[in-house]
Amino acid sequence: MDQVSITVRPGQIFGIAGPNGAGKTTFFDLVTGLVRSDGGEIRFRGEAITHASVKQICHLGIARTFQHPAVFDTQTVLSNAVVGAQFGAGGNWVSALRKDRKTLATAWAELDFVGLSAQARLEAGPLPAFDKKRLMIASALATDPAMLFLDEPFGGLTPNEIDELIDLLGRIRDRGVTIVLIEHVMRALMTLSDRVLILNQGTVLFEGTPQEVVAHEDVVRVYLGESMTTTGADDD
Repeated sequence: MDQVSITVRPGQIFGIAGPNGAGKTTFFDLVTGLVRSDGGEIRFRGEAITHASVKQICHLGIARTFQHPAVFDTQTVLSNAVVGAQFGAGGNWVSALRKDRKTLATAWAELDFVGLSAQARLEAGPLPAFDKKRLMIASALATDPAMLFLDEPFGGLTPNEIDELIDLLGRIRDRGVTIVLIEHVMRALMTLSDRVLILNQGTVLFEGTPQEVVAHEDVVRVYLGESMTTTGADDD
């Protein structure tokens, strides 16, 4: 990343887009502590988190999902959500396998919120992609985040699933959770986002409202002129 400076306001849905390899996932990894920054500063609610651990960042109120579904395949859907609840409460994922009343209640509530309570007793591995994406979101919400980072949540979904997920993310915002999402599905990105950042080769190409983005000449030339299909998009 090179001279990337952005501000996300509480309650916003902030969209990030750009060509494959633009640095979008790297940006997420830096903010959420998976990769250490060698310069600059990251601040959350006025507090510097540049060198904080993943666990510290989570407990401050930041959670994330990943581009490719990441669940505990051999555990139940409920156990996956309990991991998030326990980790958010200060435990670790091993202790999360010992379910207590509070974490169970949190896990059940978030599974119900995303529409997965009926699948709670099923093993997570065989779930279809849409259900795994919703399970990642439920597990992230179970940590009680103020800010949720979503890496290409719409990738590979059918049109009906995209509509369902747009509705779900709107309901998450209505809960007061700030959302930052990387996305190639322009219909979802432009419907949900208050502001959109376009990255190109690790730098900011443009930032503005969805209407400003689609009218910007350089954005159209560098990014919007590409095929906007999202299935099989490469990692950044």
